[in-house]
Amino acid sequence: MTTTKGSPNPAAAWLRRFEALDGPAYRRIAQALENAAAEGELQAGDQIPAQREVARRLGVDLTTVTRAYALARERGLIEGTTGRGTFVRSRTNEDEAGLVDLSMNLPPPPAGLNLAALLRETTGAILARTDPAILLAYHPGAGSLAQRTAGAAWLAPVLGEVDPERVIVASGAQTALSALLDHLTRPGDTILAEAFAYPGLLATAARRGLRVVACPLDDQGLELEALAQRVAEHRPRLICCTPTFQNPTAATMDLARRRAVVDIARAAGVTIVEDDAYGLLPAAPLPALASLWPEGVFHVATTAKALSPGLRLAYVVAPPGQAEGLAATLHAIAQMPAPLMAAVVTSWIREGLAGRVLAGVREEAVARRALAAEWLPTAVGGAETLHVWLPDAVAGAAARERGLALVAAEAFRAPGTVGEGLRISLGAAGKRGTLVRGLRALGELQAS
Repeated sequence: MTTTKGSPNPAAAWLRRFEALDGPAYRRIAQALENAAAEGELQAGDQIPAQREVARRLGVDLTTVTRAYALARERGLIEGTTGRGTFVRSRTNEDEAGLVDLSMNLPPPPAGLNLAALLRETTGAILARTDPAILLAYHPGAGSLAQRTAGAAWLAPVLGEVDPERVIVASGAQTALSALLDHLTRPGDTILAEAFAYPGLLATAARRGLRVVACPLDDQGLELEALAQRVAEHRPRLICCTPTFQNPTAATMDLARRRAVVDIARAAGVTIVEDDAYGLLPAAPLPALASLWPEGVFHVATTAKALSPGLRLAYVVAPPGQAEGLAATLHAIAQMPAPLMAAVVTSWIREGLAGRVLAGVREEAVARRALAAEWLPTAVGGAETLHVWLPDAVAGAAARERGLALVAAEAFRAPGTVGEGLRISLGAAGKRGTLVRGLRALGELQAS
């Protein structure tokens, strides 16, 4: 009877399953791995032993293990990188059910970079130079001076030079927006939002008991005449907008439009909340609204769209003298961002790695946008956008039958808004081939 040899090793514990299975040895090894992953003993990202160690533990030849690992790789169970080892692969919806996710608005994997390897290296370096007790303790709610300084440097392409004292570090843009609405409004107040708006903003406004007035959009975002009319008529407490790659319509305000929006808000004394999730994605980013009117704009920028959703950190740049009050509100909601995550992002910014990741995301986004142009020629969106908009398009059961996960206009409609459309997210599919399969199917569906 074959037995596993050697001292207990958590990374090799799944090998005990080998003896209970039937069939050729290489298939038993692959099946043991698959069963362990299916039952949660192994999780995505877990490293498994090298082939020689498995051969030694099971008492089989190396060729058998090589064949087993090849089979596991064919089944999508593992992935390996030269010099790093072999790891359990994440099983996505597209693996499990043949679905193509065009719904989650994620940045694509950065071209030419391995985020997992970078994360391991950075966290290892942080833990090597930092007392773990510091990372496990409570931290200042607004972020340390180093974190705020890094945030100011990260946002310099769209904001110019910013005093770090105006920067607040938050655990994601949704948390930051919730804190802003809590801090700047009272139940019953009116806010002005884009006719098709970020669902998280609409949900937060509803919970806060705010009245949302929708402003129509054109190919550059907020329509100026409609904006001026609604500001004069409704006297909103806030104007909430996304000036670059607006979510979901992908519209981008040019500099003249940005100045005009700021002029309308300044003349009426209405504060702007700028959700600039995508502002750093263009190779030549436009100035943020907060750079045009620092005294009247709260700027929110997240790393989730520029780097990775797993690095869920946001920077809020408050008008001069207003950071402390907002920081207190944010602290009451979320206390602080995760210290290790904040340390990783800060390290990446300071060492220039964040810029490299952003460039890789941009490169892949450009390639995917070109694919969308090929298969969906009527789609709207700039060259570096993470999503495109199909105005007036609809898709229901037919899309699901073709294995497409989509988000339609109803998810984004502000109160009183009518109209249809589909937001097509280009980054969620793990591979370009999967994205092409989805875009082709959607194109055929729209043409039928």
